[in-house]
Amino acid sequence: MGDYDEMFARLLAGRGFDFVSYDVEGGTVPEDPLECDGWLITGSKHGAYEDHPWIPPLEALIRKIHAAGVPLVGVCFGHQIIAQALGGKVAKHPGGWSVGRKIYRIEGEELPLNAWHQDQVTELPPEAEVVGESDFCRYAALSYGGRIFTVQPHPEYGGDFIGGLIAERGPGVVPQDLLDTATGTLGEATAQQAMADRFAKVFRGEPA
Repeated sequence: MGDYDEMFARLLAGRGFDFVSYDVEGGTVPEDPLECDGWLITGSKHGAYEDHPWIPPLEALIRKIHAAGVPLVGVCFGHQIIAQALGGKVAKHPGGWSVGRKIYRIEGEELPLNAWHQDQVTELPPEAEVVGESDFCRYAALSYGGRIFTVQPHPEYGGDFIGGLIAERGPGVVPQDLLDTATGTLGEATAQQAMADRFAKVFRGEPA
């Protein structure tokens, strides 16, 4: 339905960044945190707590990035794996799924953003500061000393992409009432560019 690296390149277009992609799930996990000026960990179909051979090397890279003070952004799975690598915990939410356009309160602003998740951060890492939440997700945005910023929602997802997820991956997995509600909001605007601006500030070393 689309590659995350391409979606984020589009989201951050026009802000002066060059992009390099790594197939982490395929085993390509960089070892040097200074290999890039900034890092972004995207979503994944896998859970952060699952047993995959690429999870420990990715967590090791996250800890190196953190220690080196290199900017790092995480989204959905990225948000979760960063929290887990730095001492937090991730689990399936007992309340089920969050799907479609939701309101997030991030750093004093109410931002509508698209969601598609059941897992979430359930215990905070020691250094994490909660800077965003929603009615469904208590730890929806986390900051680690200003150099790492992570969010549970998907600012890279537009309405068309969410519509595709609803049609192709939702039936039989996500309760139908949630899919119906999400379908009803597909045409409504989301704060994609506002979140892209925040990400860009993190990469430039500016306050998000």
